[in-house]
Amino acid sequence: MNFNYDIIVIGAGHAGCEAAAAAANMGSKTLLITMDMNKIAQMSCNPAVGGIAKGQIVREIDALGGQMGIVTDTTAIQFRMLNRSKGPAMWSPRAQSDRAQFILKWREILENTDNLNIWQDSVSSLVIEKNTVCGVNTNLGVTFRAKAVILTSGTFMNGLMHIGRVQLEGGRIAEPASTGITEQLREYGFVTDRMKTGTPVRIDGRSVDFSLMDEQKGEDDFHKFSYLDFKPRTLKQLSCWITYTNEDVHKTLRDDLDESPLYNGQIQSIGPRYCPSIETKIVTFEDKTSHQLFLEPEGENTQEYYLNGFSSSLPLHTQIEALQKIPAFRNLHIYRPGYAIEYDFFDPTQLKHTLETKLIKNLFFAGQVNGTTGYEEAGGQGLMAGINAHINVHGGNEFVLNRDEAYIGVLIDDLVTKGVDEPYRMFTSRAEYRILLRQDDADMRLTEKGHDIGLAKKERFDLLQEKKKEIERIIDFTANYSLKPEYINDGLSELGTAPLKQGLKLKDVITRPQVTINNIAPYISALQSELEKITNRKEEIIEAAEILIKYDGYIKREKTIADKISRLENIRIKGKFDYNTISALSTEARQKLSKIDPETIAQASRIPGVSPNDISILLVLLGR
Repeated sequence: MNFNYDIIVIGAGHAGCEAAAAAANMGSKTLLITMDMNKIAQMSCNPAVGGIAKGQIVREIDALGGQMGIVTDTTAIQFRMLNRSKGPAMWSPRAQSDRAQFILKWREILENTDNLNIWQDSVSSLVIEKNTVCGVNTNLGVTFRAKAVILTSGTFMNGLMHIGRVQLEGGRIAEPASTGITEQLREYGFVTDRMKTGTPVRIDGRSVDFSLMDEQKGEDDFHKFSYLDFKPRTLKQLSCWITYTNEDVHKTLRDDLDESPLYNGQIQSIGPRYCPSIETKIVTFEDKTSHQLFLEPEGENTQEYYLNGFSSSLPLHTQIEALQKIPAFRNLHIYRPGYAIEYDFFDPTQLKHTLETKLIKNLFFAGQVNGTTGYEEAGGQGLMAGINAHINVHGGNEFVLNRDEAYIGVLIDDLVTKGVDEPYRMFTSRAEYRILLRQDDADMRLTEKGHDIGLAKKERFDLLQEKKKEIERIIDFTANYSLKPEYINDGLSELGTAPLKQGLKLKDVITRPQVTINNIAPYISALQSELEKITNRKEEIIEAAEILIKYDGYIKREKTIADKISRLENIRIKGKFDYNTISALSTEARQKLSKIDPETIAQASRIPGVSPNDISILLVLLGR
């Protein structure tokens, strides 16, 4: 039994699992501490991974050599690509997973990862010497020493659950809260606060009348999260179901609002704007007569369903009475009610871009302790914390992703630069370079970076090189192959697009909205022959080539803009100014710049309250 490690990870949620796997796979001797080994990577809220912008993060985790995409693919019971009606920058993969299988798959991976041990216990305090973390103390009275510690305790730190006026201490239903760490770090000067999130009722499917709901099937095509070449979705594929609230439901909820912890003063902490409770919806949108609800299966062989859209902390009897006003739920039976949970988080502006804290060396924070919400955001942070903790221990340059390189880069930069005033969740609108950060090209952007730091393995790197070669071959063929009107116009007419008046390169024809590589190939035997040469991941390669052809101009233009801005990213200012002495800066700018102490001019420009004029002043001073 070893009590000395390179890295200790506290908490085995989505952040902790990615952090521990990344650190161990890079060669650090790693210990993952969790209260319950049967709840590793528990999907505390809905049994789904991905969604708008979140799906892009999962593909980035996978491209770098993380595990979330692999686990999701092998445990998925439904897969869909969201936003298909929009451009590819908005396409977002999403999968329903079997909750129990998701846990088992993660545990299988972790227990069979070299350099990684698991310890079932709760951490009561950190061992800190000379403002450097050196290990942890646990509730079982054990002390583990380490060169770096990653805190990923999710909603467990002083967690408090609410169901009406009933209050229960815990990090999740039937699981105890964690105490001690918040109080200890507060003594070291850390700023902490409370946040709130919630989860809906869980329903017994045998009590639901599915004939009164709209069925939403998954997509049966090649899409998956992981770029590795394996067959995903071996489990039975299941449907989700759609229904709606009505005015009777709203009246029942409204009549008992004084019993809601959100509205009777029982809860004072910050809640999520983008995933509101049902009681918040009926108050905020009081003119709406209905709200859409999604009934999502929890697994292949269970009757448990998750009611997406009905998060609530109202009393049990109110939740049941309101839901029974929906025709499909007239005979409703539930496994447990929805509840709200309050928990401690740390102001993320206290972190470096590596996710190491500024106040204590080699202590890293990742996940909901940084004020975020969502498995995907947690996984991305955990991966980056694991990578940088390993680098801190073994040497090397810090690993940071820029805003034009990854959604993970946008996420972390937003957190450490702007902080949070509500639980942060990722949207495509938060990324100014979203045409460059598509879900289809995360491997092209990040796999070489992951390979360079020793996380992405040779198999993944070789697959990328093969994919690049095939994409370039298809694009070169379309750029050099000429079409003559007399040979192609009949085909173009059938595709609903205008005929050619003169010869044109195939690449130019593919840019038309009605034309795809697949639908024009039957009219061009040479193109068919080129496509038949693709032996692996054919659909993925064709889609990637087509996106690069159709959106070439947009991609180049955004890359030019990103390159211009990146010059500011290279102008480092950390430690060069005493902002409080620069009287030409606005008072707010002096305060914000002193607090955050940005690494670069570009980061300074993104701090709320720092104006373009303040940036100009800093550039002038740098010139002097």
